[in-house]
Amino acid sequence: MSTAAFVRAEGVLVDRPAVACAGWLAANALAPAERALRLGGVALSVPLWLSGDAAAGTRLAWSALRGTTVDRLEVLGLEYWEARVLPRLSRLGLDLCERARAAGHRLVVVTDLPEPVGRHLGQHLRVDALVCNHLEARSNRLTGRLLDPLASAFGGAALRGLAERNGYDLGSSAAYGSAAGDAVLLSGIGRPCVVAPDRGLRRLARDLDWPVVEA
Repeated sequence: MSTAAFVRAEGVLVDRPAVACAGWLAANALAPAERALRLGGVALSVPLWLSGDAAAGTRLAWSALRGTTVDRLEVLGLEYWEARVLPRLSRLGLDLCERARAAGHRLVVVTDLPEPVGRHLGQHLRVDALVCNHLEARSNRLTGRLLDPLASAFGGAALRGLAERNGYDLGSSAAYGSAAGDAVLLSGIGRPCVVAPDRGLRRLARDLDWPVVEA
């Protein structure tokens, strides 16, 4: 069996939460009236994020894209990647990815970004597998619904399933995360590591004696 390095993009590779991507896409809707309506939808998601209900906040933020055509999303996804993600990739995160690959690990990136943006991140990093969010579309238009499972909840059965399909030995694999919500992923891997962690993950890392890499 092979081993993998699971890298949580948010906090390790990118410093912007995925809700910022939803806001940017909403702000670039074609019609001014449509733009205002969609930005309002994203704004309503912020209190949910602040209260700790990230799943509900994520779903509400992306619902603001309802009615956007799939073609338009592809164009905006590339623009967002080139303007807001690529220039801001963390040097520390990139170094960790290269070290993991040099150690013989397959590279798996987990991101809350939607597939039209996450795809470019995966290609840039030459990942072996990409876990990202997918927006439902019908008749070439987004419904505003995120398909399950959410990338932010990746772990457990989904993690084991991906490992089984790709022949990864999770006990000998590594994982990198920076937020308390990443504990679901980190706890399922034999060699977890936290990177510039938030308060919640720092406390957990201390209790479980996980290594910590500071920014």
